[in-house]
Amino acid sequence: MFIHERDNWTAFRWDSERIAPLVSKADRAIAFLAGRLSTVGFDTQMAATVESVTRDVVFSSEIEGISLNTEEVRSSVARHLGVKVLDTKEPTHYIEGIVEMMLDATQNHDMPLTERRLMGWHSALFPTGHSGSEEIHVGAYRTEGMQVISGVFGRERVHYRAPDPDLVQGEMDKFLAWLSDDSSPASLVKSAIAHFWFVCIHPFDDGNGRIARAISDMVLAQADGGKFRYYSQSMQICKDKKAYYRILERTSRGDGDITDWLAWYLECLCRAVEASGEALSVVLCKSVFWQTFADVTVSGRQSMVLNKYLDGYDAKLTAKNWASVAGVSTDTALRDIRDLVDKGILTPIMGRVRDISYNINYVKVSGFASRFADAKVAEMGGKNYLTASFEGTPLQERLSEIDCRRYDAGEVTLEDLLYKYFSYLLD
Repeated sequence: MFIHERDNWTAFRWDSERIAPLVSKADRAIAFLAGRLSTVGFDTQMAATVESVTRDVVFSSEIEGISLNTEEVRSSVARHLGVKVLDTKEPTHYIEGIVEMMLDATQNHDMPLTERRLMGWHSALFPTGHSGSEEIHVGAYRTEGMQVISGVFGRERVHYRAPDPDLVQGEMDKFLAWLSDDSSPASLVKSAIAHFWFVCIHPFDDGNGRIARAISDMVLAQADGGKFRYYSQSMQICKDKKAYYRILERTSRGDGDITDWLAWYLECLCRAVEASGEALSVVLCKSVFWQTFADVTVSGRQSMVLNKYLDGYDAKLTAKNWASVAGVSTDTALRDIRDLVDKGILTPIMGRVRDISYNINYVKVSGFASRFADAKVAEMGGKNYLTASFEGTPLQERLSEIDCRRYDAGEVTLEDLLYKYFSYLLD
């Protein structure tokens, strides 16, 4: 028996004693992340938002087995938010529609989700009226039964059977009324319930998962009370996709107790915030780097390779690796690198004659490192972190694997790491 076949099936219940600590943990993590971003300028916050929304769009589609071009998505997101990004790529009409839907959910979170608005989201996902090669009802609720099935013909397994199509309108009216009801304020728990409830109704021929995640993101934005988004729940769900589908299936076959779903969702949210905290370091440092050297002319090839490393490319910056990334000869790579050394962008690491590696200079402010105290590399939970105090404020950043190896080998110093991981504090 599926949950929607039970009387009063949306009277969900859960174990508050189990869920309350998870809500507190997620709230603290989100507040810490937001507090971290509050120390930097508006432009850097917007750059972080562009990356977060880009990941949300790309990974929400990937959950459904749909691959999007990340550069096209980033270009579309940046244009809609009025942010200038390097190496833009013209997005397709299809990607524009997906981005518009996701941004409408989060940027206009204070607007009620009406049926008309929801139909607009669905139309944006399927501008051609087709899902792949199959024609579907676009901007309208489904008119046929729906089952989620796996397995070969004759040995199929039914994972879920949605409500009959003649029940969809009534179920959606009830859902949308609850979603906009001020007596049920936005919260992390409401976001999780909205996600599950919408998936259970499965009102459309296709696109239900992506719209469910957009709705849950909308409620999260309402709970945050702001338009900046610094973490991607969809990216984390994509990493845990099998577990995501298992918990949805198990809960959809339950008796209305959604404790396990809420716990999974909140734990996933905490992991998403943690992962975004790590990715945020890259975004912040990259933003500061290009602001620092905004008045320095670099070639398109130099910009491309620098961005590769600024995005966390896990390899030493050497002439050999530069040549490999750029697709040029080692001699050409050396000319590129020497030019950047002369311009103050790169610094060679002394002490080696062959295969010299280079550091990227993120800032040009002298005495920056002297503003830190108690800097050290420490292992916590099997991961390496750079910790320090900046003018009395404790800081912590997870180190990349390549930086850990270079630090252990003596190729970079604590001061080098401070310049790289905390340069955003000068914004």
